[in-house]
Amino acid sequence: MCRPHLLPLLLSALLLLLRPIPLASQPAASSPPPPQCALNFTALLPFLAPPLPSDDASRCAVATQSVAFLLSLHLAATSSFVLPPNASSCLSPLRAALPYPLPASGCGLSGLDAVLASPGCGNVSTVADFDALVPPASRRDIDASCDRDLSAVPDCTACSTALSKAAAAYLLAGSPNATNNNVTGCVQYPSIYAGAEASPRGPADPATAYCLFILKANPPQSHSSGVAPWIYGVAFGSLAAVLLLAAAAGCCFVVRRRRARAAAAALAADSRSKRSQAMESISASTTLVKFTYDDIKAATDGFARKSIIGHGGFGNVYKGVLRDGAEVAVKRFKNCSAAGDAAFAHEVEVVASVRHVNLVALRGYCIATTQREGHQRMIICDLMHNGSLYDHLFGAGECQLAWPVRQRIAIGMARGLAYLHRGAQPAIIHRDIKPSNILLDDEFEAKVADFGLAKFAPEGMTHVSTRVAGTLGYVAPEYALYGQLTEKSDVYSFGIVLLELLSGKKAFISLSEGQSFVLTDWAWSLVRRGRTVEVIQEGMVDPGPTKMMEKYVIVGALSTHPQLHARPTMEQALKILEADSVPSPLIIPERPIPVVADLAEIERSASSSGSGQLFSPSGFRSFIHANVDAAVVSPNET
Repeated sequence: MCRPHLLPLLLSALLLLLRPIPLASQPAASSPPPPQCALNFTALLPFLAPPLPSDDASRCAVATQSVAFLLSLHLAATSSFVLPPNASSCLSPLRAALPYPLPASGCGLSGLDAVLASPGCGNVSTVADFDALVPPASRRDIDASCDRDLSAVPDCTACSTALSKAAAAYLLAGSPNATNNNVTGCVQYPSIYAGAEASPRGPADPATAYCLFILKANPPQSHSSGVAPWIYGVAFGSLAAVLLLAAAAGCCFVVRRRRARAAAAALAADSRSKRSQAMESISASTTLVKFTYDDIKAATDGFARKSIIGHGGFGNVYKGVLRDGAEVAVKRFKNCSAAGDAAFAHEVEVVASVRHVNLVALRGYCIATTQREGHQRMIICDLMHNGSLYDHLFGAGECQLAWPVRQRIAIGMARGLAYLHRGAQPAIIHRDIKPSNILLDDEFEAKVADFGLAKFAPEGMTHVSTRVAGTLGYVAPEYALYGQLTEKSDVYSFGIVLLELLSGKKAFISLSEGQSFVLTDWAWSLVRRGRTVEVIQEGMVDPGPTKMMEKYVIVGALSTHPQLHARPTMEQALKILEADSVPSPLIIPERPIPVVADLAEIERSASSSGSGQLFSPSGFRSFIHANVDAAVVSPNET
């Protein structure tokens, strides 16, 4: 035991010997790239903090968003979207700044220097060019929505919605006021502009960077971050002074060990609090129920195999019975980590706020970490006893649906999607419309499921994605090939499901000898030859009037047109489906030769004229081969 009168002397000597001695030199901060590049890579370094993305898609997303962030800084300093023509290469400094190598694909950045040095997106080069292209009303909307602290989810959502509207209306190809057809980088221009011109703190503000560019700043070091080096210094000094100050060193070691444990416990508690903070905020703004893990485990009989009623790339869907006797469907996401809780909270909050008779409503959610299964995230919905549309069309117990039932399902799908596109705020693009995501209640009323939940990835806030979400056979061509995502991407998927509903055939079937059956090409060929009614499934129970059924086929053919501008909006498609009368023939642009066409088809297409029969010869006129810029409306609407 230390004597009281010797303890001050011992402690003084100990402090001299026990100064923190670093065992290894600290890694030097990433050095800024050569100054020749006009972009300020030094400002990017704080936003490249761990945890680092592990998959190629996420790495590409961070790389492309980093370029947009740097351009926003450049725009704030120079009022120019493009770099000087004599600027040195910026691709090499970008590779050096990123804390991981770019994937082999290069993330589409191989031509970065040429893109940065040349005007793009309607020849928008300066702030003045952007102001001339985007009307004052739209710019005022951007300023009103983005001129604030964007750390809160509602504020960030409002800003993102204003930027998406501006991009869709004035910058993206296919929009009514687009000035060119080159969409490279156009979708990022509103975010670049907002960070430089609208944000009061500039693009380097952590909240602004996270909202506009999905870049998370490295948090400032806490007091506990210096505990580990200090302990190493104490241990080294204790060994050097062990012969003279063994008792005092032992006392100090015990004290510091206790403090370290307390700091570690506090840090862990703080981490758990931050991890669940986003999820706790949901209950404050919605009527969702936060279920416990034990509640859901009991409802699904311990996640028993017999309780599984569906599965997919996300995980399994279980049938459950809650304590009050309510039957629910539990969607359990696999391979979760706490790092994704913030994105999950945002998506659940948006989805929970959307209510419509033709949308599956969320009843609640669950988030928990267990020792055996790890991090868990689940959503709980009402159980649809008639299963999904896939079950009735292609499942083991498939059955013939009568025409009135198919008609009700088609209109229900259209109403649900039209509400997502125009009724919800912000608008939601589903991205994965397919028969298994169309659920049917006891009255065979269609309920669109899984809307919004495909947007967990960082690119969910933009209309151009580096990772395409969807299912083979249902993804729109422009989305699959170029990552261009619009509401009409959902229209294409809706058209595929509608044709499946009417014909009873799958969207894509691989045949023998390398041949393939593509539903859209087959349906279009019949429509083209005036044999529209042959698309309808043979032997349908209680068929409807021929002209009415043909009208539904035409809507499916229009919605699946390969060219984005030729498709109707969901509101236009719904208006046609709900009409009691059959409208006069629609003006439809010619359809390109199908991808799977053989030589005979190509020759027939080349020799054919621009007109053909949209409907059977029983009373409908031929359609007009319209110019590709024609609107998809009936003649009496023009």
